[in-house]
Amino acid sequence: MNGQPVISVRGEAWLEVEPEIAEVEVTIQARDRDRTTVLSRLAHRNQHVISLIKGYGEAVEKLESRPASVRPEIKEKKTVSERVAGYLGVASVRVTVRDFTVLGDLVASLADEDLVTVAGPWWALRPDSPVYRDARLAAAQDAIVRAREYAEAFGGSIAGLIEAADPGLLTSPGERGSGARPMAMRAAAGFAGGPPPQLDFEPARQSVTAHVEARFSMTLPPS
Repeated sequence: MNGQPVISVRGEAWLEVEPEIAEVEVTIQARDRDRTTVLSRLAHRNQHVISLIKGYGEAVEKLESRPASVRPEIKEKKTVSERVAGYLGVASVRVTVRDFTVLGDLVASLADEDLVTVAGPWWALRPDSPVYRDARLAAAQDAIVRAREYAEAFGGSIAGLIEAADPGLLTSPGERGSGARPMAMRAAAGFAGGPPPQLDFEPARQSVTAHVEARFSMTLPPS
């Protein structure tokens, strides 16, 4: 084969870091036989919950309202006729907290409100977290180290980079392993599938992985 030999490698990196944010879902309900009363109660409770959350100031990074609904509750009878027994109103908000020292107090305060359900926290990194960049750079460095070690094993050295890409972009479909599921980047929280957290919350460390495929030209010593 003419030309310089080529070394193809896959660089990998795995980082474990503290979470940057925690997300909490808050659901507010109101029930009554009268639709107008349900709307009034739901609006009042929703505004009270939002005011309570905003009272934590800069500790709350983001507050987002979710879709609300008011629906009739049909009384079950053996007859075909529909009979409305009352109405159920539901509203919800998603809270993103940056200061974990207030998280336990915030959740407890919300859970103490009438007809309010609190779920969470879910620990996460911000989408633009520098941790993702750190993981990509670490994966690139790992690719260089692997290529250099392969070259040295054959008595040569790497001459230069030919190309680099996210997993799957350099290999053709026939070259990929049938069982492989390359993932360029992902973050996973440690509480997935575990028991619900207590009010004295301990942040779950986040696992961040990065992969990169690279090809290097290689020089061999004179024969």
